[in-house]
Amino acid sequence: MPISSEKLTLQENSESNSETTRRSISNLDDVFSSASGPDVRAKIFALQDACLEYPQIDCPVKHHFAPGLYAREIFMPAGATVVGKIHKHAHVNTISQGRCIVTTEFGSEELAAPLSFVSKPGTKRAVHILEDTIWTTYHPTEETDLEKIEDHVIAKTYNDYLEFTGEEPKMIEGNNPWHG
Repeated sequence: MPISSEKLTLQENSESNSETTRRSISNLDDVFSSASGPDVRAKIFALQDACLEYPQIDCPVKHHFAPGLYAREIFMPAGATVVGKIHKHAHVNTISQGRCIVTTEFGSEELAAPLSFVSKPGTKRAVHILEDTIWTTYHPTEETDLEKIEDHVIAKTYNDYLEFTGEEPKMIEGNNPWHG
C-alpha cells in the first residue's frame, strides 16, 4: 500500500490539518524511527491503516516465470512509503536499483542496491523509498496463476500465518495487529 511521503508532508502543512493527518504523520515517523521489538508490528499495521486514508500511488509490478520459480518485481518511486504483506515462507529478495529504509520487528536499516538477501518467514515490512527502487522477490512454485501464488505465498493476517505454521497465536504489545 504505497503512499507518497511528499503528500504526507503537504497534508501536514495544509490549513485542514486534521487529527487523522497528524496521527498519520506521527505513525510514519514512529515506525521509521523505531527500535526493534514486538510493538513494531503494531506500528507497521497502524501505518498501513493510516496510508489507506491517502491517495495511493502507482508502483508497477512485473511478473516473471521460469520452471519452478516465480519472481515479482516492483518499482517504487522515491518518496513513497510502502507496507508489505506477510510472507509464509523464507524467500530471496533482490534490490537491483535504489535505496530505502526498511523497518521490521527486528529493527530499521538502510538498504541499497545491489543487494540480495533471504527474508525470514512471517516478516512484514514498512519501507520508505529514498531513491527510485526496484525490488524483486523469488518464490519456488510451478504455479502461474497469480491468485493461487498469492494464496500459497501470503498470509493475510498474523493469525493466518500462525495457523499456517501451527504455532499458537501470541498477542504482542501495543495495538492489536491480528485483524482476523
